[in-house]
Amino acid sequence: MSPKYDYHYKTVFISDVHLGSRHCKAEQLLAFLKRLRCEQLFLVGDIVDVWAMHKRVHWPQSHNNVLRKILSMAKKGVKVIYIPGNHDANFREFCGAEFGLIHIARNVRFETEAGKTLLVMHGDELDFAVRYSRMNRWVGDIAYDGLMAVNRWVNLVRGRLGLPYWSLAKWVKTNVAQADAAIKAYQHAGFEHAKRQGVDGVICGHLHYPSMLEQNGVSYYNDGDWVENCTALVQDFDGEFHLLHLAFAAELPEADVKPSPKPAVTSGS
Repeated sequence: MSPKYDYHYKTVFISDVHLGSRHCKAEQLLAFLKRLRCEQLFLVGDIVDVWAMHKRVHWPQSHNNVLRKILSMAKKGVKVIYIPGNHDANFREFCGAEFGLIHIARNVRFETEAGKTLLVMHGDELDFAVRYSRMNRWVGDIAYDGLMAVNRWVNLVRGRLGLPYWSLAKWVKTNVAQADAAIKAYQHAGFEHAKRQGVDGVICGHLHYPSMLEQNGVSYYNDGDWVENCTALVQDFDGEFHLLHLAFAAELPEADVKPSPKPAVTSGS
């Protein structure tokens, strides 16, 4: 049976899927990929969560199905580019090689349909902006994992009460001053990195905070994640970019797939 809904874009960017983690929303991603047509698919890091699997392997059939679907897309002519992140950094040693028609690269200078050059990278390169030491990152990962564990129980209760999904981690990022300051520092580092690299903007993931921003003619795009937000950054055939906020239930109707508005414009620093 053909997919009920069909999303047709020139280029699609997804990251932070975290296959191998119990927090991964593999079913939702698979539902999207089955309904997707595109010419290029960028996997912008942390697709497989090697870190999580060092502690506990969680690999249900749905995680296999996501990988099989991506390989199938590559075999059918979709150009798939995989940029390893920090949670799957083991694969960075294969940059420059191909695996099952999937190209592996450390980063990519991507030419948009509108003629702009955007640097596609995972984004852990910008961790310095929020003063992350190795110990801070380790503690932060434990805290985040704890938030997601609590979030799972909260949403089990909400589901039984007929309430929609609610993200505790997203609430913390939005409402806790220190988290908000860290996100803004990271975004500022993205703008500055683009300027240093001589490109028109950056596309990244890593932060689990989807956004589209413009500052003094420089673009910052974050494609979000498939743990909290279920988002994808897409380029249409006119070169315009949109953020798709996809439903948390894998079979919700097309009306729940919401494109983002135009990029927000931030003031220069």
